[in-house]
Amino acid sequence: MFTSEGPTLRELAVQALSSVERGYDLLAPKFDRTPFRTPDRMLDAVEETLAQREGSFATGLDVCCGTGAGLGMLRRLCRGRVTGVDLSAGMLAEAGLAHPEERVDLLRADARALPAGLRDSYDLAVSFGAFGHFLPAERPAVFTGVHAALRPGGVFAFPIGAPIPPSRPAWWALTGFDAAMRVRNAVRRPPFVMYYRTFPFGPVRADLRSAGFTVETVPLTPFGRRADGTPHWRLVLARKAA
Repeated sequence: MFTSEGPTLRELAVQALSSVERGYDLLAPKFDRTPFRTPDRMLDAVEETLAQREGSFATGLDVCCGTGAGLGMLRRLCRGRVTGVDLSAGMLAEAGLAHPEERVDLLRADARALPAGLRDSYDLAVSFGAFGHFLPAERPAVFTGVHAALRPGGVFAFPIGAPIPPSRPAWWALTGFDAAMRVRNAVRRPPFVMYYRTFPFGPVRADLRSAGFTVETVPLTPFGRRADGTPHWRLVLARKAA
């Protein structure tokens, strides 16, 4: 939920009427006091699962790191340097305040065109809560860039939730939000790309495989299972061939 120290409705409206980059520059100082920040519970579950299955890593990359919620997790998992990449200078400034450590690098870049200098540099890449900012047609560029940034045998890890059935109120809320955003982007420029229902696992897995990854998933057990026995949340482990 929003707190009294978080953004006002007016501030959120201004953000939504801006570009993605400008919107997050504006929101950055208060972002960690909104529901949009990845919860610590999710970060802890991902860290525990990666540590149990993979052990430690040499270097790590947080794609669309925002204010740096995932960078602490990367520092604990990685023995060497970690890098956070984000399009928003404002979000990176907040990440710098939160993580002044010497072995944390912050880089302003578009995840759809990661710099060539990152090639073959990382053993682990992660991303949290950012994929709604990319249209389905843009996913291959993101995944190809991450694949290039990983060393052979490197892992790209991110959580993905189970589909929400139409019988749930959340399905209607998210569908309505996406519809409103499509209308907004049809009538106003620059667009603010943020959709909640454009990242289904089947097409995502196909795009990862096309980018050169092998793909497996493991349950994030702290979040339990649905009535049919499937997990509420899974961790996608996309691996670059060794």
